[in-house]
Amino acid sequence: MEFTHFNEYGKAKMVDVSEKNETKRVAIAKGSIKMKPETIQMIKDNKMKKGDVLSVAQIGGITGAKKTWDIIPMCHNIFLTGSDIKFTVLENEIEVEATVSTVGKTGVEMEALTAVSTAMLTIYDMCKAVDKDMVIGNIRVMKKIGGKSGEYNRHE
Repeated sequence: MEFTHFNEYGKAKMVDVSEKNETKRVAIAKGSIKMKPETIQMIKDNKMKKGDVLSVAQIGGITGAKKTWDIIPMCHNIFLTGSDIKFTVLENEIEVEATVSTVGKTGVEMEALTAVSTAMLTIYDMCKAVDKDMVIGNIRVMKKIGGKSGEYNRHE
């Protein structure tokens, strides 16, 4: 097996993708943030002092996708053609789903994962004054399309 992220001195490097073909690439990631039912109700009723939690988390998630290259050391700076965040509000948790797309030489799985993570961190930040017991987790790639390895679908 050839390790592509190491230079000839065994040090980390960013992979050169200049020879790869540009293809349409899409990644979908999910995660969830568990919280007290009372916190969920405050979010639904727009009673958080910091404002509309899900609207701000949506913007936070999209910003996270766009800034992935800036915080994950070996990620390429990718021109994103789309990014969307969806929320499913349940009794004691919010499920977050991010869809990120591009036409390029490298995939957007990291951007989708970062979008989900950032959206959930934003929710935590906006609700921590009323619920310090929130738990963020179950972050995973659900689907990826494009590139040499083709399509991937998680089976749950």
